[in-house]
Amino acid sequence: MEYRLLGRSGLKVPELCFGAGTFGANNEFFKAWSETSQEEADRIVGICMDAGLNFFDTADVYSNGSSEEALGKALSHHKREGVLISTKTTFRFGEGPNNTGSSRYHMIQQLHGSLKRLGTDYVDVYHMHAFDAMTPVDETLNTLDKFVREGKVRYIACSNFSGWHLMKSLSVSERYGWARYVGHQVYYSLVGRDYEWELMPLALDQGVGALVWSPLGWGRLTGKIRRGQPLPKDSRLQSKVAHDAGPLPEMEYVYRVVDALDEVAKDTGKTIPQIALNWLLGRPTVSTLVIGARNEEQLKANLAAVGWKLDAEHVKKLDAASELARAYPYWHQTQFTERNPLPV
Repeated sequence: MEYRLLGRSGLKVPELCFGAGTFGANNEFFKAWSETSQEEADRIVGICMDAGLNFFDTADVYSNGSSEEALGKALSHHKREGVLISTKTTFRFGEGPNNTGSSRYHMIQQLHGSLKRLGTDYVDVYHMHAFDAMTPVDETLNTLDKFVREGKVRYIACSNFSGWHLMKSLSVSERYGWARYVGHQVYYSLVGRDYEWELMPLALDQGVGALVWSPLGWGRLTGKIRRGQPLPKDSRLQSKVAHDAGPLPEMEYVYRVVDALDEVAKDTGKTIPQIALNWLLGRPTVSTLVIGARNEEQLKANLAAVGWKLDAEHVKKLDAASELARAYPYWHQTQFTERNPLPV
């Protein structure tokens, strides 16, 4: 396991981060991924630690706090200074007009709740789970800066921001000398490359590391999704709630990418998920991939995505199969790469 700097910060994170969304699953959305018992969670965390994966990601809304509780219990068997914990807030957590968003009121309440559920007095990376257009950006960032100064948060990050959301936030932090976002948790995969159009160039320019969520394309790059075959019974895509909440690429496009992955798999002896993950690790700005696992076997298979590199010809084949027409103004900008070079 190699370690990379998280954006323009001094924090080193492993190439792979474990996403604990399957821990404590108690609603239809998260049960579509898996239901992991506490005993299984303890064992999975132990396997991760043995492999050098010491970074764990969760959120307050994952199963209404149950994910944080289960992760906290699993991590209690390990030295706190030996692990990195990431959690998030912004989405609704309970009833009432103020129990949602990135306001000072909600953030203070949610951070304290997360710390209690995780059984720790600080988190290493604290994300704004989405952009809150109803709260002034300076209120959000001032609150985050105070969390850092109080020692309750080490680094701050955001998730699912647009380019202008992120750039405005960075400029406000710079203006007042406040803590700045060093990471951006983003959807990015071989069947979802929109991140490259604007967010990747911004991240390169501003030093923001990508923490990639759903790097296997919302379950479409597991190797089980095949042309002319029914969805496997254990696929999250069998759940309408999970299916509708995620990206919706054209299935013929997915099959085209899987065909290319099959060719590379035959050449390399690696599995489709391992190749898809390794391809991402070679992209600019990527600091870590947030991986999940239904069981130990799946976890160990995903851990084998590191420690080797795809050659240039294989990368070129995958790039070509996954390329899509860009939205404006990005298709226009690709005509002037002499002065506006593409990030990849």
